[in-house]
Amino acid sequence: MLNDPGKDTENEPIEVRSYFVRERNALLVRADFTAIYTDFYLHLMQHGIRLDPEQDAAVKDGLAALTLHLASRPWNEAVAWTLSWQDPLQNFFLTGSNRLGNVVGRVFTEDIRERDRNLFVSQVNVPGQEPRQSFVEVGRLDFFAVAEEYYRQSEQRPGRYFRYGGDDFVFVSAQPDCDLGWLEGLDEEAIREIDRTETLSLLERRAYRFHCGCGPERIYPIVSGMSEATLESVFAGSEVVAAGCPRCGARYTITREALEAYRSEAPR
Repeated sequence: MLNDPGKDTENEPIEVRSYFVRERNALLVRADFTAIYTDFYLHLMQHGIRLDPEQDAAVKDGLAALTLHLASRPWNEAVAWTLSWQDPLQNFFLTGSNRLGNVVGRVFTEDIRERDRNLFVSQVNVPGQEPRQSFVEVGRLDFFAVAEEYYRQSEQRPGRYFRYGGDDFVFVSAQPDCDLGWLEGLDEEAIREIDRTETLSLLERRAYRFHCGCGPERIYPIVSGMSEATLESVFAGSEVVAAGCPRCGARYTITREALEAYRSEAPR
């Protein structure tokens, strides 16, 4: 139920499997995203979020592309992807953490900064290090194509995505001494036969789920630290104010009464 974190249940994780393609020197990562997509739709319904078909498809593809990318990266990385799209003006935001095993995404359609081009921004966060950012100009509202362009320009090695069937996707990326001709020549038919035509060695299994972790309990500490003047501006004479999560778009309400109760109980 909306605004009732006690009703929140553990979202079902998916298993992402990574393989080394022997004699090709490539990494192959695959997963069925049905569980993540189911929880994504439940999240939209729970918070009354409506997406048009193009936005819906883009977020779903983005969740798959980001998850497979994460599974190919070190365990200590967290990644945030933002696609600033100009026509129509909208931002797609996706983020995930290998340590937490979660991915989440949303669409922004209000208060969007206009640019002179469509821009993809990747930010990588590793504990103890400064965040690393990459900027890539893109031309298609297709997260698989966007991620492949990111690999070409920022990773400076090929990384290719394939629709295996249904909600099952495959990502193949070049490793040192990769057979690049083979990788560039792959198509969906070759991917469906790859278990038979290539030697795949299982490297590891990871679990990811659609999960943000937001909730009123995380919003109250932020709001309670505001000055009285700022709070008056936020509430604007009302007893209730809406609050949204910037990571997943979840919608919550904060009442003055609940805020005062939190302030009175919070340790000083």
